[in-house]
Amino acid sequence: MEEGSDSSKHNNKKPTKRKPVFTKVDQLKPGTTGHTLVANVLSSNTVLHKGRPTPPSLRPTLIAECLIGDETGTIIFTARNQQVDLMKAGTTVILRNAKIDMFKGSMRLAVDKWGRIEVTEPAKFTVKEDNNLSLVEYELVNVVEE
Repeated sequence: MEEGSDSSKHNNKKPTKRKPVFTKVDQLKPGTTGHTLVANVLSSNTVLHKGRPTPPSLRPTLIAECLIGDETGTIIFTARNQQVDLMKAGTTVILRNAKIDMFKGSMRLAVDKWGRIEVTEPAKFTVKEDNNLSLVEYELVNVVEE
């Protein structure tokens, strides 16, 4: 093999991943997506648990509202199905490609099939519990142009 032919191996490399930009909870805004953040899970409450549906191929639906936060504030994270197992109180998680959903005028953080949740080392920060972004109510304003 010639020494110059080595470069052809490097051309079919996987595209380099962008280094994630970590967001803080207090930077989350309605209608935004693509957030990567580290948060502590403070609590997890199952809000919907549908039992076995008639066709056995369908899995039961499980939804939990989890209060998560970092040193800037807290927000409710909506965990679905197998995500609920990861979002246990006391764990620290990295949420990748999370998005903001609006529910009854307030923000909820969610991770859909395009994102992922990773349990990670316990975080060294203290959660700022008196700044819950899910308690802020947003009003849908229709702007009428004259």
